[in-house]
Amino acid sequence: MELQISSKNMEISPAVRNYVQKKIGKLAHYLPNITEAKVEIHEENTKSPEHRFTAQVTLNSKGVLLRGEERGERVRVAVDAVADVLARQIERYKGKLHDKERGVSLTRQSAVSEVVIGNAEARDWPKIVRVKRFTVKPMSVTEAAERMELLGHSFFLFINDEDASLALLYRRDDGDYGLIEPDLA
Repeated sequence: MELQISSKNMEISPAVRNYVQKKIGKLAHYLPNITEAKVEIHEENTKSPEHRFTAQVTLNSKGVLLRGEERGERVRVAVDAVADVLARQIERYKGKLHDKERGVSLTRQSAVSEVVIGNAEARDWPKIVRVKRFTVKPMSVTEAAERMELLGHSFFLFINDEDASLALLYRRDDGDYGLIEPDLA
């Protein structure tokens, strides 16, 4: 497993780096085909000391992305919390694989690449600070909902395998899902 550790607003000491490697490395015992792990640790000046450090981890397991983000008063607390969250996600993912008879459909998505854009200048418009590019694969609405839940996102873009059209699945405020199917003119 390739482990990338980065930080923002702080320096990562060798002791913290070793701790992160140990905690995130243990996740490979639960899911041995993890190919890449990206760890981002941020320090923010907040009023609440419990939310001072943020640990965000993205795991890539042969194209299946699992993501967790947790906050803590210390770096180790945040890393412990995000490792627990990811362990639960891995168990849920493995359960879905078992329910789907070895999970052929859950492993079809290819890797996501992220490009961080530097200081884009716009007057009164919000800035685009990150662009994500990923391969959109055909899948059913049910599979898209499962992927969205695994990623922990509130929306998911995919190609509907029924009619090969682009579709956007999103979570509504009432907890149900909505589906947007564009009508190209």
